[in-house]
Amino acid sequence: MAITTTTHLNFRGAARQALEFYRSVFGGEVALVTYGDAGLAQDPAAADQIMWGQVQGGQGIHVMAYDVPAWMQYEPGVNAVFVSVRGSDPAELTAYWKGLAEGADVVQDLGPAAWSPLYGMLKDRFGVVWVLDLAVAPQET
Repeated sequence: MAITTTTHLNFRGAARQALEFYRSVFGGEVALVTYGDAGLAQDPAAADQIMWGQVQGGQGIHVMAYDVPAWMQYEPGVNAVFVSVRGSDPAELTAYWKGLAEGADVVQDLGPAAWSPLYGMLKDRFGVVWVLDLAVAPQET
C-alpha cells in the first residue's frame, strides 16, 4: 500500500485567495467546492466560502485548504505548522521563494545554512510559514 501526506491549511474566509496564490507560485490546477455548491451553506453569506479546495502542481506540490465555518472555533495558533518544500533544483526553489515572498514576512532569507546550501523561511501573506531548502545527503558523524 502506498501512502502520501498532504498539507491541509485552514482559513477563515481566505482559502480561495490562498489557493489561487499558491497556484500562481507553484503552477498546476486549482479545484474548489464551495459550501453553496455542496448545499451546506448554513449562512447565505458563507455560500461562496471554500468547503474543499486544493492545488495540485506538476512537481509534486499538493496543498489542500478550506474555510473554517463561522460556527466552528478557529484559532490559527503560533507556529502550529510549517509547510516544507524540499527540492533538488536551486533555480526551481528560488522561483518558488520569489513567488511566496510577495507580501510575506521573511524569517530567514533564502541562502546558505549550516545544513543546506540553500534554505529560507517566511510567513506568507496568509500567515502560513513556508520552509524551502535544497535536499542534501545527511552528513556522517
